[in-house]
Amino acid sequence: MAGDSGWYYAQDGKSVGPMSLDELVRKLPTVGGAETLVYSPSTTGWLEASHIPAIVDALCGAGAPPAPPVHRRSDEIDYEIFGQEMQYVEVTLDPGETVIAEPGAMMYMTAGIQMETLFGDPSNQGGFWSKVVTAGKRALTGESLFITTFSNGASQREHVAFAAPYPGKILPLHLDQLGGELICQKESFICAARGVQINIAFQKRFGVGLFGGEGFIMQRLLGDGIAMVHAGGTLMRRTLGAGEQLRVDTGCLVALAPSVDYDIQFIGGVKNTLFGGEGLFFVTLTGPGDIWLQSLPFSRLAGRILAAAPERGGGRDEGSVLGGLGRMLDGDNR
Repeated sequence: MAGDSGWYYAQDGKSVGPMSLDELVRKLPTVGGAETLVYSPSTTGWLEASHIPAIVDALCGAGAPPAPPVHRRSDEIDYEIFGQEMQYVEVTLDPGETVIAEPGAMMYMTAGIQMETLFGDPSNQGGFWSKVVTAGKRALTGESLFITTFSNGASQREHVAFAAPYPGKILPLHLDQLGGELICQKESFICAARGVQINIAFQKRFGVGLFGGEGFIMQRLLGDGIAMVHAGGTLMRRTLGAGEQLRVDTGCLVALAPSVDYDIQFIGGVKNTLFGGEGLFFVTLTGPGDIWLQSLPFSRLAGRILAAAPERGGGRDEGSVLGGLGRMLDGDNR
């Protein structure tokens, strides 16, 4: 592996590389040490250097004492996802464990679960004004000012389940395997283990915020626990190589690693602009890093439903030859 020249490290939101493993190990102490995010084609994505045994061994040196165990800040919850198009996730909590969730997402819970509604981010241990700031950040991402916690107050394992808000897939994100950070679309968060922080990510470019489909602000998930987000339709995960670019519809982006560069591009062409049906812009994603896409953005689903509403000219007889006349004849003229 030492001769592999496909290694990168992340610095200030950009990837640096490629380089060999030996070069990477020599560079790490000057750019953040074992907590630096690194990537190569042999890894499953961007990971902290401390999670890659070959790097840990090289940093410690031969004969050095083993590194101390990593202390997890988040609860280690178990989960199982049920269903195909309309999914729900059942979370199993050991005694004392807690899961945080969006208000209204709960489907059912067993008798030993204790529910509590809190203002702001439960992981914030600051005072009142600190909680006001975290609540305000949540409001900016389209979420409620409040968040609900579900804790196991019993002496045995208990269960709580959360349902998807519309057809699609529930995506479990193991943040400890994704470098401890992920950026996702607004209003996609369902639940997470206690210890995961839900923050905001501002888009630095004005054009991205104005035309990128997700606005200036997206959600930033931080921590080493498991978080559940929801995507519409069918989900696609793809790992972009260094410099690899993918152009995406503005509403289909679900989540991306912080190392992926996110920009917009004008579609161009009069016919494309007026009759293409894809809007004026699409998103350009440039690797390296992981991205997740959805086939059915909620805005697209809602638009089709509104277009089919009777007051908008749609209706149950829109495929009929008689159309509106047929509805008047059978008394259904809503």
